[in-house]
Amino acid sequence: MTADIFKDGHELIGAQLLCRGPGERLWREAAMSHDFDADVWHGRFVTDKIGRWEYTVEAWPDPFRTWREDLKKRLDAGQDVTSELLEGEQLAHRRLAWLGDETPLEVRHAVKALGDTRASVDARLAVAFSKKLEEAMAGPLDPEHVTRHEVRELYVDRERARFSTWYELFPRSASDAAGVHGTFADVERRLPDLASLGFDVLYLPPIHPIGVTHRKGRNNARTCQPSDVGSPWAIGNEQGGHDAIHPELGTMDDFRRLVRAAGEHGMEIALDFALQCSPDHPWIHQHPEWFFVRPDGTLRHAENPPKKYEDIYPLDFWCSDRHALWTACRDLVLFWVDQGVHAFRVDNPHTKPFVFWEWLISEVHRRHPQVIFLAEAFTRPKRMQALAKLGFSQSYTYFTWKNTAWELREYLSELSQGEMAEYYRPNFFANTPDILHEYLQDGGRAGFRVRLLLAGTLSPTYGIYSGFELCENAPVRRGSEEYLDSEKYELKLRDWQAPGNIRADVTRVNRIRREHPALQRLDNLRFLQTEAEPVLAYWKGAPGDDLIVVVNTDPHHTHETFVHVPVDELGLGHHQPYQVVDLLTGERYAWAGARNFVRLDPSDKVGHVLRIVRSDAEA
Repeated sequence: MTADIFKDGHELIGAQLLCRGPGERLWREAAMSHDFDADVWHGRFVTDKIGRWEYTVEAWPDPFRTWREDLKKRLDAGQDVTSELLEGEQLAHRRLAWLGDETPLEVRHAVKALGDTRASVDARLAVAFSKKLEEAMAGPLDPEHVTRHEVRELYVDRERARFSTWYELFPRSASDAAGVHGTFADVERRLPDLASLGFDVLYLPPIHPIGVTHRKGRNNARTCQPSDVGSPWAIGNEQGGHDAIHPELGTMDDFRRLVRAAGEHGMEIALDFALQCSPDHPWIHQHPEWFFVRPDGTLRHAENPPKKYEDIYPLDFWCSDRHALWTACRDLVLFWVDQGVHAFRVDNPHTKPFVFWEWLISEVHRRHPQVIFLAEAFTRPKRMQALAKLGFSQSYTYFTWKNTAWELREYLSELSQGEMAEYYRPNFFANTPDILHEYLQDGGRAGFRVRLLLAGTLSPTYGIYSGFELCENAPVRRGSEEYLDSEKYELKLRDWQAPGNIRADVTRVNRIRREHPALQRLDNLRFLQTEAEPVLAYWKGAPGDDLIVVVNTDPHHTHETFVHVPVDELGLGHHQPYQVVDLLTGERYAWAGARNFVRLDPSDKVGHVLRIVRSDAEA
């Protein structure tokens, strides 16, 4: 970290960085260095615990170093320094007065030696310039001259908040028989396959009882048939609310077994946390004051005119009984943490008070610092950024709508190189049950392969929703991002080995991500020049691991171009030959210097992930 530190006059100053981790009372100290002309000081500390850290900066005038610098100048000028040596005695005495019995021996010796006018000047100077005295006098002379910046906080998440691969699956569609409601046991049978594809987070949409009143029919129809299963986001009926499980999925014991089984496959379960209720939710009857009450006494359902969502009632987080409501919402998270869930995808957090989320996340982290919160907020940039700053571990992004090379360059530069890189962790979901982008509708199989490659190599965290690997791309109608026969309103049976699937691509991309540290960071992204606008190229590097990714963002046409390699930064000569290995195919290419040719045909290769090989030892 850096801090601007300066004071009036010519006196030298000192500074240190203080930090303390979760549960620590004493500050850890780390000296800071500085760029003299710019008054910019630098310091660093290593976080070795997950949880909330505190840090601050202290600065002080440094009269001892100033005195030594002045003493040296006077000696160089041939001046008498008798008086200056007595000033040194006074400085050492000030340090002695502050530290008392804890004063180092070198300071005690200096008090006597520098003030001993009977001793030779050379002997006293030897003490003044001794390395041991310099070390003993480091820091402020007394506490009243120390200036401390306000204490800042930093939350340290576990590694999976930074680097993870998500898969979204509706448990009720996990059955292998048409028309049969899936169960947690069916999901458990899918775990080996999902683990082999390379996913480590399995995200489940709401698993709670579903309301009956105003239940939505297929394709979001406002009326339903007796066999319609409804939307999982219409949470709650007479069988329970947010702390209950839809009976057709199984029991709480079945769910806990699924959580354990996922862990055995190197995966964890993430749950949807949607704070809204169906008209049949127990809270409607137990706590009607927690909802928006109309003047006529009825409760207000959710709507976004002209759209109406009669199957969902929003909560009034500023109601008169808000303390009880907020506590109940927090306790829901704590309940599911007790069942083994340590990751939550939070539905529409920007429609609830930000101060509520700040409080809830802090309350949960105080007890369970390992919990990850993913903000599903497709809203204005400032709101998304504020949610990240107040405590969300990961955030959805605009990636779905950034499809051209120039859009991606612009957006990723903001995410990876600007201020947002300090606090915003993007999760690049390539599709969601709500978002089937036009690019996927029109791009066909090649379009899915392009978006997979971009999501998996641009961001350390990305995800796909079931059916992406099968290239499902039929919209409910032209111009809509809704899926035809959306799984949000019906059971869906899939053939996971259907012709044209891109399962092999998914497996390969996820394996490369796990094996290469360069793809596990965001702030190491640098875009490279190409000579064809649809071709995007970027370099991601880590110690001993330099990758150049080249992607044809046009799923319909072949493009040939030259990629400009940053040979100086990579330590390569301008005419030096070297090899690059395509981690997607194993093919090797002989390159030389900065400008190298690529040809990308979307019917075959939509991109390259090229590892730079400088010598046979790296091959």
